[in-house]
Amino acid sequence: MAEFALEMRNLTKRFGNNLAVDGVNLAILHGEVFGFLGPNGAGKTTTVRMLACLIAPSSGEARVNGHKVGVDDMQIRREVGILTETPGLYERLSARLNLEIYAKLYGVKDVAGQVERYLRLLELWDRRNDNAGTFSKGMRQKLAIARALLHEPPVLFLDEPTAALDPSAAKTVRDFIETLRGEGRTIFLCTHNLDEAERLCDRIAVFRQRLIAVDTPDALRRQLFGRQVAVRLRTANPAFEQAVRGLDFVQSLSAQDSEMQIQLTDPEAQTPLIVRRLVEAGADVQYVAEVKHSLEDVYLSLVNGGSAQRGGVQ
Repeated sequence: MAEFALEMRNLTKRFGNNLAVDGVNLAILHGEVFGFLGPNGAGKTTTVRMLACLIAPSSGEARVNGHKVGVDDMQIRREVGILTETPGLYERLSARLNLEIYAKLYGVKDVAGQVERYLRLLELWDRRNDNAGTFSKGMRQKLAIARALLHEPPVLFLDEPTAALDPSAAKTVRDFIETLRGEGRTIFLCTHNLDEAERLCDRIAVFRQRLIAVDTPDALRRQLFGRQVAVRLRTANPAFEQAVRGLDFVQSLSAQDSEMQIQLTDPEAQTPLIVRRLVEAGADVQYVAEVKHSLEDVYLSLVNGGSAQRGGVQ
């Protein structure tokens, strides 16, 4: 088995004079759920299309399960599944026939068994004989996911898998992705849904033509914002603020009304010392909580010019 499920070295794509993907260097582990986040037009779908051997890179190289893009394209296509943002289905054919066609193209041995398995897993078995054109958006999306998985690919590319789905259908798809994670598949997830990325992804990349940052959501938060605690007091008093500022481990402090936000290097060890200092100064502490910035805060900071170190496997 190759060391990495996906590996890109200076991967670049130009369309005429337009640079769509600029020198991406990235490695993704087997069994990892990897989130690829970026604004519209950032080049996410173009990257997926290169990795799935649907278009050729302009320069650089990539490997999928150890197979080289541009050399082993047929083998790569056999070993990946892909869900596009707007999957095309044969609308005049039944759900079962849609899947049977693709199962035969992929050389699936037990066509009927695989088709039934995935229709049941995605709660479509009762509609197996209905034409795909009669399906709702959510049902069509689930059918497209089943189609991408029929041949049991070790690597799966999902481009906006829950886009425009109602909450119930989106939850079904997310739960199914969790199931796939448990099976050890590598999932490359392009999404605008930051809550979805937070729940599902082991690591994320923030991307706009080139990589801006790569790491776990928590590590990116710490790199961008440090670690902060919020302390609410019964009453505000400048003396309380000064008492906390006097502690040498306090990196920064902002106060509004009776609440302080304090940046620390080690909240677990340092927060009890802050509480003790405030009580000694006569403050009544109502609560203490760690401030957790959302993934949206991280994303917007990076896309709008913030920076973060790239951590982990790249």
